[in-house]
Amino acid sequence: MVIVMKKYIVFVLSFCLFISVPSTIFAAEEKEEEITAKSSILMCMDTGDIIREDNAYEHLSPASVTKVMSLLLIMEAIDSGKIALDDMVTASENAESKGGSQIWLEVGEQMSVEDLLKAVIIASANDACTALGEYIAGSDAAFVEMMNDKVKELGLKDSHFENCTGLDDTAVNHYSCAYDLAVMATEVMKHDLIKKYATVWLDSLRDGETELNNTNKLVNTYDGITGLKTGTTSNAGFCLCATAERDGMNLVSVVLGAETSEDRFNMSTQLLDFGFANYKLSPISLDESKITEVKVKNGRVKKITPVAKNTGSILVTKNSGDFQYEYKINASVNAPVREGDTLGELLVMSENAQVASIQLVADADVKKVNFSYIFHELIKNI
Repeated sequence: MVIVMKKYIVFVLSFCLFISVPSTIFAAEEKEEEITAKSSILMCMDTGDIIREDNAYEHLSPASVTKVMSLLLIMEAIDSGKIALDDMVTASENAESKGGSQIWLEVGEQMSVEDLLKAVIIASANDACTALGEYIAGSDAAFVEMMNDKVKELGLKDSHFENCTGLDDTAVNHYSCAYDLAVMATEVMKHDLIKKYATVWLDSLRDGETELNNTNKLVNTYDGITGLKTGTTSNAGFCLCATAERDGMNLVSVVLGAETSEDRFNMSTQLLDFGFANYKLSPISLDESKITEVKVKNGRVKKITPVAKNTGSILVTKNSGDFQYEYKINASVNAPVREGDTLGELLVMSENAQVASIQLVADADVKKVNFSYIFHELIKNI
């Protein structure tokens, strides 16, 4: 009887252990799926298409992801020749006073634009970013004004900056959103110099005395990673703007307000994986002979031939079949016509379902006929 009881107990304990293992695994899987953030987005940088988004327009503190805009202005200043990589920048008292991530600049210390740029991209150095902003614009405040002007130029509606660093302990009106940051990142990643440093894991300054360690751990772990920027404050939580490229397709994910550092990296990985697993870029096959002329009523030019606004590739799901094209072009329009006005559209179809729409637009202005124009033409013909 004792032997029977022992066997029974062993059986019960074994069964309990057996059923407990799967439940632990399932719990881990559920935890991974439950990774959340206050806001997120996945966008194709090649086309601007949004693949996934969750609360992507809420005004949130972006922490150091703010520096995506700072880097855009820095790169534009370099490309325009306003500043050069070998220019020497003198650190101000304002730059030295910045807390958070830094390279411990001292007042009066000189460092090249290139070294400061590396410090911003790789180590998210607040003092280096401030020094560059002051060098470009003349003052910290003037550089922030440039940032907000750039927001307007890009047509963004949900961003306003009070500083170039993302430090938000005293900021009262410093915010952005996942969508706006994805657009900014798309502009930044057009500059190859950003990719050069955004994928560096370790570097140094001051002849090796100051080590730069990339804050974006995906640089070491994610296939195809090209950048870009982390951010962390107590107000913002854990944030990440990550860019990656595979098979010629470039994606950007933005995660704002994650609860832990691991969550932001895991969620970004999941977003990017989803995009690469399910989408591809497909070239457009345009038949110019099917783009008919549009009559311009009361125009100084009687007809205009529209052009495709986008002649590159379109984003489609990987299971999309062969494409068919439907050209829908206006027979006529009223003058005046402005360059870029829509005159029709090209529908891209697959298996009787629309997968894309490409605007057909005017490639020049057409002014309206008026009395002065008619009189001038009469005199000219006489």
